[in-house]
Amino acid sequence: MSRGPETTETARALERCIAVPVARFADEYWGRHALLSSAADLGSTFDDLFSTEAADELLSVRGLRTPFIRMAKDGTVLPQSAFTAPGGYGAEVGDQVSSEKVLAEFAAGSTIVLQGLHRTWPPIQEFTRRLVAELGHPAQVNAYITPASSRGFDPHYDVHDVFVLQIAGAKRWVIHEPVHELPFADEPWSDRRDEVAARAAGAPAIDTVLRPGDALYLPRGWLHSATALGGTTIHLTIGIPAVTRADLARDLITRALRSDRLRASLPLGVDLGDPDQIATDVRAAAEDLIGFLESASVGSAVDEVAHTVGSRFRRSTRPEPVRPLQTVDLLGTLSAGDRVRWREGLHADVRDEGERVAVVLPTTTIRLPASCGHAVRALHAGGTHTVGSLPGLDEDDAVVVVRRLLREGVLVPAS
Repeated sequence: MSRGPETTETARALERCIAVPVARFADEYWGRHALLSSAADLGSTFDDLFSTEAADELLSVRGLRTPFIRMAKDGTVLPQSAFTAPGGYGAEVGDQVSSEKVLAEFAAGSTIVLQGLHRTWPPIQEFTRRLVAELGHPAQVNAYITPASSRGFDPHYDVHDVFVLQIAGAKRWVIHEPVHELPFADEPWSDRRDEVAARAAGAPAIDTVLRPGDALYLPRGWLHSATALGGTTIHLTIGIPAVTRADLARDLITRALRSDRLRASLPLGVDLGDPDQIATDVRAAAEDLIGFLESASVGSAVDEVAHTVGSRFRRSTRPEPVRPLQTVDLLGTLSAGDRVRWREGLHADVRDEGERVAVVLPTTTIRLPASCGHAVRALHAGGTHTVGSLPGLDEDDAVVVVRRLLREGVLVPAS
């Protein structure tokens, strides 16, 4: 499966968040240990991604709606009515951000959480696409905007990995090692509230103040709490629900359960209330499951799981958005001298099918004459291309092919 072409910027996305080489991060830190990276070591800030001005713009003029915002105070989430209201004539929907209400709650000490910035703020959309391409796992981005000296959520752990990027102000972070290693999504910290509190009362693994340009990586399960120092602070949290081997095993077992070995009913007259009798059948089921996993037929199940995992990843990540008006304008005047490129982050396979070349997308398949294969593969490989210079096609045919791929959202204008 191809994930589409990578760019130089893609390779730099993760490097902006860590002060160690990527290979070392993968071997020593990913899913294992926390990593603190200072702005001095990283060599830059994150001002291009987000800022105080960006937050004010989203809160005041962008018509933001829930669930892209929530607010909390002293660790308790506020009701939506505390910060939303209808937008006036022509915009009566009641779940829109009320800048006046947000001001009142923020001034009173509430934290603003801007959720899903990978959908609502263009610089973060682009950065997240590139980071996902490098990590190979989905990601989402929230901003936490905290007033002076406000305490955030109580010590807790997340069930996904996170990168914390400090945007503005200073915030003290206190980090403790896990009470439960690598928790799954259905193992929240609240299930271990007493253990978390006891661990948080002990000596921390990291006690630091993040300032603009600093970054912190926390594997899932690591305890953390944060307190704003001085004035308003803003940080981005990049949440990464990493795909695990348990996810793969779950998909594989789902297919095993459909095997002939496990279809038989339990014996007639079985006493389902007798643990000893059921234990015998559980052992028999385990033997049947092991038998399936050791059989030759497991190969096809493995292929099906690989396909399913790939499809799930494609559905959970979004490619670069297309610009409908710009694209239609280009379609109307497209010529051999125009320049186009593959849509960033668009997952596709390019396959030969006899007299056709197929571009297999997450939701559809585009088939073109086989003579277009070299041109399609050149586009898929990345970079910017002049329409009339695509390999294997004359200028007129190249215009026809590019027009089709633009209309289907595969290509975008290179501007």
